[in-house]
Amino acid sequence: MVRVAVLITFLTFVVLSEAQHEPGYCAFYEECGRNPSLEGTLIPPIVPCLNYSRARAVTGEHYKKLQQVCPILDRGQGNTFACCSIRQLTSLEMSLTLSKAVLIRCPSCAENFAHLHCINTCSPNQSQTVKIMKVMNVTTLNKTREAVVGYQAFISTSFAEASFQSCKNVRIPATGGFAISTMCGRYGAKLCNPQRWYDFQGDSSNGLAPLDIDFRLMKEGDTTGMPEGAIAYSGRALRCNEITPSGGQVCSCQDCQESCPSVPSPPPPLAPFKLLGTDGFLIISIILLCLLVFAFLFYLSVSCLVSSRRKKSEEKGTRKGKGKDQNSNDVTQRVIHPDEVTCADKNSLVAQAFLSLQFQRWGTLMATYPFTVLLLSAGVVLAFSVGLKSIELTTDPVELWSAPNSRARQEKEFHDTHFGPFFRTNQLILTAPSRKGYIYDSLLFGLQNFSGIVSKDLILELLELQKKIQNIEFWSEDLNRTASLKDVCYAPLNPSNPSLTDCAVNSLPQYFQNSLENINAKVNMTELGVTKEVDWRDHLIYCLNSPLSFKDITDLGMSCMADYGAPVFSFLAVGGYNNDDYTNSEALILTFSLNNYARNNPKFKVAMQWETEFLKIVQGYQKSPEANFTFAYMAERSLEDEINRTTAEDIPIFMISYAVIFVYIAVALGEYSSWKRILVDSKFLVGLGGILVVGCSVLASMGFYSWIGIPSSLVILQVVPFLVLAVGADNIFIFVLEYQRDVRRPGEKREQQIGRVLGNVAPSMLLCSLSESICFFLGALSTMPAVKTFALYAALAVLMDFILQMTAFVALLSLDTRRQDNNRCELLCCVTVSTERPNKPNEGFLLPFMRQYYAPVLLHSYTRIVVMLVFIFMLCGSIFLMLNVTVGLDQELAMPQGSYMLDYFQYLYKYFEVGVPVYFVTKKGFNFTTTEGINGVCSSVGCDQFSMTQKIQYATNYPDRSYLAISANSWVDDFIDWLNPGSKCCRLYSFGPNAGKFCPANESALLCLRKCMPIPPNGVLRPSVEQFNRFLPDFLGNRPDLQCPKGGLGAYDTAVVKDENGEIIASRFMAYHKPLTNSQEFTAALQMARDLAHKITLGMRKIPGTSSDFEVFPYTVTNVFYEQYLTIVPEGLFNISLCLLPTFVVCCLLLGLDLRSGLLNLLTIIMITVDTVGVMTLWDIHYNAVALINLVTAVGISVEFVSHMTRSFALSTKPTHVERAMEAAANMGSAVFAGVAMTNLPGILVLAFAKAQLIQIFFFRLNLVITLLGMAHGLIFLPVLLSYFGPGVNKAVLQKLQQAKEKARQELEMSTHVYDNLSYEDNEIKPDPHLDIKDSPTDISTPSQITKHHREVQIDRF
Repeated sequence: MVRVAVLITFLTFVVLSEAQHEPGYCAFYEECGRNPSLEGTLIPPIVPCLNYSRARAVTGEHYKKLQQVCPILDRGQGNTFACCSIRQLTSLEMSLTLSKAVLIRCPSCAENFAHLHCINTCSPNQSQTVKIMKVMNVTTLNKTREAVVGYQAFISTSFAEASFQSCKNVRIPATGGFAISTMCGRYGAKLCNPQRWYDFQGDSSNGLAPLDIDFRLMKEGDTTGMPEGAIAYSGRALRCNEITPSGGQVCSCQDCQESCPSVPSPPPPLAPFKLLGTDGFLIISIILLCLLVFAFLFYLSVSCLVSSRRKKSEEKGTRKGKGKDQNSNDVTQRVIHPDEVTCADKNSLVAQAFLSLQFQRWGTLMATYPFTVLLLSAGVVLAFSVGLKSIELTTDPVELWSAPNSRARQEKEFHDTHFGPFFRTNQLILTAPSRKGYIYDSLLFGLQNFSGIVSKDLILELLELQKKIQNIEFWSEDLNRTASLKDVCYAPLNPSNPSLTDCAVNSLPQYFQNSLENINAKVNMTELGVTKEVDWRDHLIYCLNSPLSFKDITDLGMSCMADYGAPVFSFLAVGGYNNDDYTNSEALILTFSLNNYARNNPKFKVAMQWETEFLKIVQGYQKSPEANFTFAYMAERSLEDEINRTTAEDIPIFMISYAVIFVYIAVALGEYSSWKRILVDSKFLVGLGGILVVGCSVLASMGFYSWIGIPSSLVILQVVPFLVLAVGADNIFIFVLEYQRDVRRPGEKREQQIGRVLGNVAPSMLLCSLSESICFFLGALSTMPAVKTFALYAALAVLMDFILQMTAFVALLSLDTRRQDNNRCELLCCVTVSTERPNKPNEGFLLPFMRQYYAPVLLHSYTRIVVMLVFIFMLCGSIFLMLNVTVGLDQELAMPQGSYMLDYFQYLYKYFEVGVPVYFVTKKGFNFTTTEGINGVCSSVGCDQFSMTQKIQYATNYPDRSYLAISANSWVDDFIDWLNPGSKCCRLYSFGPNAGKFCPANESALLCLRKCMPIPPNGVLRPSVEQFNRFLPDFLGNRPDLQCPKGGLGAYDTAVVKDENGEIIASRFMAYHKPLTNSQEFTAALQMARDLAHKITLGMRKIPGTSSDFEVFPYTVTNVFYEQYLTIVPEGLFNISLCLLPTFVVCCLLLGLDLRSGLLNLLTIIMITVDTVGVMTLWDIHYNAVALINLVTAVGISVEFVSHMTRSFALSTKPTHVERAMEAAANMGSAVFAGVAMTNLPGILVLAFAKAQLIQIFFFRLNLVITLLGMAHGLIFLPVLLSYFGPGVNKAVLQKLQQAKEKARQELEMSTHVYDNLSYEDNEIKPDPHLDIKDSPTDISTPSQITKHHREVQIDRF
């Protein structure tokens, strides 16, 4: 037997050596049977027989078959010769059909591909271009023949290059990738070249080539290595922008760059605003600073000049009796004549008198019946609070931050209604930083870098973890049975009844079909005379570069497809690689995709349960000492869970904050005249009552809105109590401190005193509370749900707080005063002390300090100038910073410190190589069934150059501007290719019960002889309306496989929605964004996608039959979160402007149409707001909806800092502006400092210890900024501003006081009666202004010791 084998081998070489290379001769002919050296191929490896003979004339059916398969060889009937039989042509046709399925989009490419294989197989000059390299005996039907199993093919480089160029850009619409990537082995599309392309085609190990073909690309004139007589085939290859001889049209722009029209590049992004070569906003801010400083200095100069002249005039005696202060304001020493009193002054007097009188009466009534008032107040609060039983907390981020009628929400609603919600993602990103990489010397691929994480033991560990997660089972109350992954998983190829292996799980082990046996497989393989072992690494190298392959090129012969039947693209399996060096990746990625159900669907809870179990397993694995991975992970529910968790964890922080504020209020409100009376004079219960009033107002507000069905949120629970406490504490301090500084008059009851004091301060409290409440009600006009509900809840809470302060708190103070008058200890009411309460006003420490030191220093001539200049500089600097504030909110900030989601976001941005998918969705109104409609959408041969998908392709050429990285898939293009008779996809049963019905590609060709569509005469296939509607459902339900990779199941079955009449009412085309890492990029990507969709819409509306309201819009799952940043700047300006409006209007109205006070009040609040935004930029606080809520809050708190001071100044009757400003700064400033600044600061500082970054940044930092800036502007800037530009003395008030003073003087002369209960300071008589104005002059109090010095009556400090 050995001798026989040697003899056969010898004879074979003799035959091969005798074979000649001359025209008209064949090297092989006819089929000999299966290649005995190949097993497990994807198609039968039929090989030809060795047969050196003349080419045969082709006639009859043989000729027709040649015309059909290889028209390039047709020389006419009777003149056509070939080296292939009809059986060979049939096998060649079947082989070419597989390639045509992906190349048919570009006719010239498909013809060039067929061209070469027709030359090799059928050319009449075959022996000139091929050299037989290997033959084997093949026995078929007991007949043994020599079969060719390997040969060399000589091709000119010009033909090879031109053919490759025509095919290299042909797309696969379903993936957006290139067809060449499936035909170039491990090199993929980027590294593919003509030699590598042909090497793959001639590699029998790929499961498609029936024998080995060694393609030799020969340069012109180069015959090195070629046998004598052989020539390199140098036929003409078609360019992709040429019409084919068979009539095929030029390839489309998407598949052929040469076919692309001249498309202008998109405009560059707007350059930064510049003036004089530098930042334009900086220049404007500097100019504004110079103008304001110059204007102020000019005002000072004019004031000094006028003051100097008037001083000289006074010295000459020309203006005796009437003096001017340094600001050119009349002093009040002269008697006011009635004609001098303006209408505005009278209005102000009437307004103040009316309000004071009404509040005085109201306060007396409340103080007289405290228990009744408290009981009624509790009843009202309880009635409102009962609504809390229906409270609904919004935790869904979509509902919280996206308005129901916003464009993004409407688009999401449309998408989810027609296509279902975007699937739920559960993902791990794993690394092994301690593992060192290595170099693997592959037989097929040469030296390859492998990172430490791409090692067998780690892949096996990942597979074990993956299977553990896949096998999760749990009891479901909703399903009333044990549930598992298959109940909720996304199964694209078997959505109706999935098994575990149908679930979409993307990971690196999927390249081995999750089989331990496949990972461990190894085999010896010989390549180019070198024998080496190939294993999992060779398979992995191939699959990472060719994920669409059904068989690798190694002798392992394994598929790259996942076990659920779809490809796993490289970016879904590995991450952190450079230049497609996949095996050197730094991370492995494991992703479980679940169906996303509506929240009212029972399976939504099942999915949530599965994700809970998923997190338990992952977290347990992370803690395991046996884990060799360092990884980050997330479930779809993680974002919402972490936000809720941190909110719950930070509730104690807020409670501590409120407790600190309560302790401060309780301590600060006490009088402490003696250590013996410390328990009597403390205000613990009053402070507690104030806190309860705030709490009750918040509960009443929440209960009311719960009654009417407006949901609350955790933001409201955190912010509204804090805001109302800041506002309410200020009013409490003003009221209590005024009462403590007052002395009860002779014969005056305690209730009357409380009413009188309330009459003094309540108008100021009303001014602030009404301004804030209206401010927040107007803020409810916001379109953002979170801002809108916050504004509604805050508005009613502030209003209820004021009402309860005017009722319950007045009653509570009355009871506490009764206790204090009876010298009873607080908390221990039965215990009394003997030390009596001193019968004098208690000014405390702060008022004397601010009167004697702070106000004089602040309002010193030089200090005032410095203050104005500093705050002008702050304003201009803040304007510049405000114009550079960062807009957005990164997802990481919503997570608490230490959250596993922070690690996930870090890993995601570092290792993930592709961005989120974006769908271009079409609405009803476009006719896809017409030729014009198809051409307006598709991007293959015959399509419009500016069709929908083509415009998306143009955008992907500029990813840095369009933020699109991968072009859109297109069911229209794949449907056309699926219909093409050149592929096996769409056939009809020829006979039997299914005759005339759709026949899948995996059925025998004998059963399905008919094609769905005839070959189009011009090469451009377009179905009729009837054919379109008939075959589209078959396409969408056809599972893709090797025989027909264009099947639509999985990729497109949910992408097309029809109504009951069969009209397409919605469809979608999926593209991919480039990796997006922050909110600014997400927002820009949304804007660019909308701009592109708008252009597409306008173009498609021009197509005949398209409705005028037809629309294309982009949908990304993140759009609902980032859409707000497109409009948040104008939205914020609108909201804040609405909030500022009532502060001006209410101030003017309650001060009797005092426009100047209203304008100065408004200016200061605007400055606080602008400065706050400026500091936000410095402190890296981004502007977003949470910041906007705080800025609206800032306006409210600023009212507290500013309005009290403005009113105090406006009603003061001191002779000069400076003195009036001093009085306001001392009297009202002390109350504001104690009630607003010192109430807020302790509570704010406690928030620094919160875990949530949102609270740290937007509640601690931002509220600290708001409080400090409010304090600075209210207590420093505003008094100085009023001293320069404040309104003059209200002459109506002054006239009334002068009249009262004159009457008092006359009565003093007529009586020696001694009056008690006088409030005085600095030897000045200070009767109650409202009493002076409204009551009989006989009620005016006089000091117990009358002096001969002139005493000036002074207006109430409030």
